[in-house]
Amino acid sequence: MQNRNSRNLGQTSLTGRRRHTHPMKTYDTLPAPLRQWLAQAALPWSPASARRIWSRARQRGLEVEDVLRTLTQAETRTLARDKHALGNITHQR
Repeated sequence: MQNRNSRNLGQTSLTGRRRHTHPMKTYDTLPAPLRQWLAQAALPWSPASARRIWSRARQRGLEVEDVLRTLTQAETRTLARDKHALGNITHQR
């Protein structure tokens, strides 16, 4: 199995997962605003997880802008968790 860096995921403490679907086919079926958001995202989101958040938020009646804000907040929380974990790794050396 290749290490994280050789798979172009960068240096992160977040765990990766194997996918059982073809991510690009799933990506192509996403709503246009969600695809645009994913193209600018800081993290390598899976189309399935982005769709899950999108669908739940839309079912709750959120407008597109509010859903995109929800995704940005989720990404910010994840980045903060990763930054904290990477900081602990740096301090342990």
